[in-house]
Amino acid sequence: MDRPRSVGIAWYEPGDYSRVREAMADSGLPESYATWQMSAVQVEREVSRSGVAVARIRIEPEAFLAWCGARGVAPDAKARAAFVRETHEAQGG
Repeated sequence: MDRPRSVGIAWYEPGDYSRVREAMADSGLPESYATWQMSAVQVEREVSRSGVAVARIRIEPEAFLAWCGARGVAPDAKARAAFVRETHEAQGG
């Protein structure tokens, strides 16, 4: 299977983080933004090292919840992945 040239990863801004955690049905996100960011940056580096470009796809809470509502899906990990994939593709990824 061919590796993608570029992938999107979910990215949260510090001011959005607590709202994101509250809004997600199964956030699975660490309590601390710093903990999440450290982990996300590590994943980003590992993917980049493999030769795949990484695009940070910001998940803004209200926009994400509206996106979920329009599709009739729960704001969970599966929806986050779909949102990131769709947004990345729309940006030419």
